[in-house]
Amino acid sequence: MLGSRKSAFSVSGATTLVSRDTVVVGDIHFSGNLDVEGLVQGSIIAQPDKDAMVRVVDKGRVEGEIRAPSVIVNGTVQGDVHSGKRLELAAKGRVQGNVFYTQIEMAAGAEVNGSLTHVVDANQAKARQPDPGPEVTATAAKLKTAASSKLD
Repeated sequence: MLGSRKSAFSVSGATTLVSRDTVVVGDIHFSGNLDVEGLVQGSIIAQPDKDAMVRVVDKGRVEGEIRAPSVIVNGTVQGDVHSGKRLELAAKGRVQGNVFYTQIEMAAGAEVNGSLTHVVDANQAKARQPDPGPEVTATAAKLKTAASSKLD
């Protein structure tokens, strides 16, 4: 967790910093790492199909939505958080909004004032679906062929 030990996950790539005395008004679209020590008034959105991480440190604040594969919150977020891979809510983390996650780690002292929704990623969804077997597949193909011939 932030503050107590090195985070259990990291992302390679460039790091963008919103420093302590900085206010960003507007949406941020990024790849790599984004560290928020100041204030962001707008949404934070990772580039699609990229491995990216947002860190909101203990004095950091986001007034808007966060959408990224990996998110660490040890500051304040007023808005929904969408984490496609892993979400870490550290001891000083505060979220006033709904949280959508695949994996979550929540420290004692963290707060969420909203709903927590587990989201199954595409790979997990495929793994959870049972294989219908050859009989079901063959029957479905026969039904489709029969339906097509009746329409002709």
